Amino acid sequence: MNAVTPGARRRASAGFVTMLVLLLAGCSGGGFRSAPPQPGRTTLPALGVNLPAELIGNLLVVEAPGDRTGPRRFLVDTGSSVTLVTPEVARRSPGRGPVAAGGTPLRVKGAEGAVVELPRSSLRRLDLGAARFEDVDVVIHDCAAISAHLGRRIDGVLGFPLFREVLLTLDYPGRRVSLRASAGGPVKTGVALRFDDARKVPLVSVGLGGRTLMMLVDSGSDAVFSLNPAGFRPAFAYGPVRGTVVGTLAGERDQETGRLAGDITVGEMVFARPRVDFTDELSALGGGALRHFTVTFDQLQDRVVLERAGGGPLETPSLRSAGLSFSRTPAYWRVAGVVPGSPAEGAGVERGELVVRIDGEPVARWDLSRFEARVGRAEDLQFTFLEGNREFTRRVRVFDLVP
Repeated sequence: MNAVTPGARRRASAGFVTMLVLLLAGCSGGGFRSAPPQPGRTTLPALGVNLPAELIGNLLVVEAPGDRTGPRRFLVDTGSSVTLVTPEVARRSPGRGPVAAGGTPLRVKGAEGAVVELPRSSLRRLDLGAARFEDVDVVIHDCAAISAHLGRRIDGVLGFPLFREVLLTLDYPGRRVSLRASAGGPVKTGVALRFDDARKVPLVSVGLGGRTLMMLVDSGSDAVFSLNPAGFRPAFAYGPVRGTVVGTLAGERDQETGRLAGDITVGEMVFARPRVDFTDELSALGGGALRHFTVTFDQLQDRVVLERAGGGPLETPSLRSAGLSFSRTPAYWRVAGVVPGSPAEGAGVERGELVVRIDGEPVARWDLSRFEARVGRAEDLQFTFLEGNREFTRRVRVFDLVP
């Protein structure tokens, strides 16, 4: 993604096609040519707010009290300069008066070039526990696709500008999100990285092979690193190989992934020969890397601080795969892609086929976390396919897509 839209470069975790609502290749008329909208007033209690969060794949989903329909769940996406909410959240937004009428629609372009217009609006209030955000510019969109992908009802995507007036802490190991008032002053613990103060975009400097690159600190990406190789040729220890399929609102495209021959340095921290996904958008440090840290974004001080228990280089494990990418619904998973040369291709699985059971259980019982865990430890998986009124099974061997 570029910084105007959530999640443009996400890999399809453990064989899923990434169906996050705004997996976009860009926004016409957007990009870094204009600053994101200013948020309204933010109100916090004196001690701040701690919200429980769930780590699904490498994505942090925060839960906040809702209404009689249940709690609200939001994906926190620091790589997005828009906040997105479902029509239901917009209708039930607290505060007096209706949701403000929208302005110019957000024009977004998907992988195949088709442009989709999404309506804009403004919420009187958006509450995250005891934290209150007023006059919030939002984009309205149904989150059914991301909800189906993650196996949880998702009510929206919280973009970076929403947190401009607070310290936003993403505690990946502790599974929580904290909001506090900015105290300023020097950093006492952790590694502090400066980011772009003019546009309030969390772009930080990293090192790779004697070069300095700018990378987006992107909690909305489930990759470890996304790398745009334009202008240089990084050396690879393995690959890059064609892997999973990345889905967007307007189409799907193949993802290339591999393991670098060199290290990536982020401040004083070293990621030893990490896995990277190729992208034609901004390079990014994604949730697969951030999950090792407690990450604090301070937009008043123009910095992001990474804290980690322990030291030494960080290793990225092999990427296990069933060789299949899926677009997911509660009733079935459609095969969106088959990795060339994989055991799945050898077993005769074809794009477009419908999977209704995995290891004998209906796909409705397999959320993202459970499927990823199964792929990570299994030698093979049994998929039950539906063709007309007929069901048949194929056993597919799990393999290391990137050792």
